[in-house]
Amino acid sequence: MTSLPANGGVGDFGPAAYEFVDFLVAAKQKMWQVLPLNPTGYGSSPYSALSAFAGNPILISLEFLARDGWIAVERLSALPGADGAVDYGVAFSSKLPLIEEAAANFLDHAEDGARQKFQKFTQDNISWLTDYAMFTVLRQKFGFASWHSWPEEYCLRKSDSLTQLMNEHGRELAVQQVIQYFFTEQWTALRDYCCQRQIKILGDVAIFVSYDSADVWTHPEIFELDDKREPLRVSGVPPDYFSATGQRWGNPLYKWALLEEHGFDWWVARIRRSLALYDAVRLDHFRGFEAYWSIAADE
Repeated sequence: MTSLPANGGVGDFGPAAYEFVDFLVAAKQKMWQVLPLNPTGYGSSPYSALSAFAGNPILISLEFLARDGWIAVERLSALPGADGAVDYGVAFSSKLPLIEEAAANFLDHAEDGARQKFQKFTQDNISWLTDYAMFTVLRQKFGFASWHSWPEEYCLRKSDSLTQLMNEHGRELAVQQVIQYFFTEQWTALRDYCCQRQIKILGDVAIFVSYDSADVWTHPEIFELDDKREPLRVSGVPPDYFSATGQRWGNPLYKWALLEEHGFDWWVARIRRSLALYDAVRLDHFRGFEAYWSIAADE
């Protein structure tokens, strides 16, 4: 998605995405495969996401936010144009603040109908949305450092500290939730446009999550971590044609036995969320569910 031409450093769900769907129709295509749409962390890789459930804010179209009245079109004039290579740094420094501004305007000025839709969205996604918003606000508060380096009360999710966070930073948390609402509204509109033209969306789901993610911060019990919440073993692959010595990916591994005891509830929720976004899902890499490479974290 980020490869599409759009103002602001990266491609998004704006006009060029709809033009691309029209191109797919003209080319007699039936399926559009997209990389993971999750928010990215260090390195901007969609396979090293900050959340397995949330959407990437930089994919939101500012043009459509202006069209819908959430930000003045004049505020977009300083954005870089649609030419040239993708620049994630520019997107995060110049585009993301405008998306946050639009979300704040929504909180201040949304009419009852839009507010009710937003409230329904938060209720439907309560299982991950509140924790993701807290993770994002805390990440900004502590200079985008990994959650493991945050003060202990936040790193270990002490309930009184999280309650204080919600009381003192309620507006910032609400802004992050509105951003996820914007993402879902724009993506749903684009997916509906595809559906009307018999184009199906094939979404990619990475089997592993990043250590520095809302998922590991929120659910440390389902990952192979020690009592300090540091990884015991991490992911990778054995030697193959791509690398004579194998690859150390570094993602924390799942406690599959524990997940099984709970009916694989976290994975069921993740796939349910994915099927709400896509028509079909590709698991990358599916073989990891049958057998995976485990590397000692200190190696």
